[in-house]
Amino acid sequence: MRRAVCPGSFDPIHNGHVEIIARAASLFDEVIVAVSTNYSKKYLFSEEERVAMVDETLGGLRGVSAMPMGNGLLADFCKEHGAEAIVKGLRSTVDYAYEIPMATMNRHLTGVETVFLQADTRYTHLSSSLLKEVSALGGNVSEYFPRAVMKRIAKL
Repeated sequence: MRRAVCPGSFDPIHNGHVEIIARAASLFDEVIVAVSTNYSKKYLFSEEERVAMVDETLGGLRGVSAMPMGNGLLADFCKEHGAEAIVKGLRSTVDYAYEIPMATMNRHLTGVETVFLQADTRYTHLSSSLLKEVSALGGNVSEYFPRAVMKRIAKL
């Protein structure tokens, strides 16, 4: 069985994330969506809420599951869960330049490879931070978020 990990904070998950994860699910037998927490960041949603939104959004995709990544290195998480690859979405060359050193280090640490998927052009301008800001200022972001996310945003 070929297993991959799609890591991210997913605060919250948006349609650009969904598109990359769905494509990863077509390439691998199993995809673990590893919801990470950087304790120096301020999150809109708790880790439990972010995992729940990922589960609700991707529950229909074969072989996809979500779980908290916990503390520690992504490479170690992959090794612990038997993943042979990390899947990362790229929006631009800026993302690529940022991701290459991490991919090289992860491969050096545990041998896990990183697979880069170019984002669909419909989503290259999206980031959770931008969408949260637009939403907070009253902009309509409903076309960019899954229903599970929009339900929670409406409650804020």
